[in-house]
Amino acid sequence: MSKALLLVDIQNDYFKNGAMELVGMDEAAANAQKILVYFRANKWPVYHVRHAGIGPKATFFLPDTQGAQINEAVLPLESEPVITKYLPNSFRETGLQDLCEKEGIKQLVICGAMSHMCIDATTRAAFDLGFGCKVVADACATRNLEFDGRVVVAADVHAAFMAALNGIYAQVLKTKAFIENK
Repeated sequence: MSKALLLVDIQNDYFKNGAMELVGMDEAAANAQKILVYFRANKWPVYHVRHAGIGPKATFFLPDTQGAQINEAVLPLESEPVITKYLPNSFRETGLQDLCEKEGIKQLVICGAMSHMCIDATTRAAFDLGFGCKVVADACATRNLEFDGRVVVAADVHAAFMAALNGIYAQVLKTKAFIENK
């Protein structure tokens, strides 16, 4: 089965001192880097997805800023496509689906951020488009959320979204398990 790595929004604004710092982003990026090294060693396709914050309400990933750049942990090689998106779903209004189909990709291994937003939207869309999905949970990160006056800590947000994706939409696993089982 032809597989590709999809690195979603591993951009500087999600790291310490960024405009939208996430909980555990350094650890998630380090694990995404391990997956990236593994894919490159096997000469499997790697796609980088970069979000661009546009519009009057955009507060991070603003074009032409350091925060919008892909983090050094997973910098793309010249041969690796970079897909720019403007919405949470990496397939919506981008060329990602066409690229995957052209290269015969049947399975996507998904890492990045935010678990509750772009990872969730991209994984569900990929499943709906017929791709098999693996989400590497410890190579994803999110942030604390608030609902109805209650703070939901990032670990609980992340766990809830990984649990919701696991089974139907994706196989959710950790970096070590992915590398050992391919």
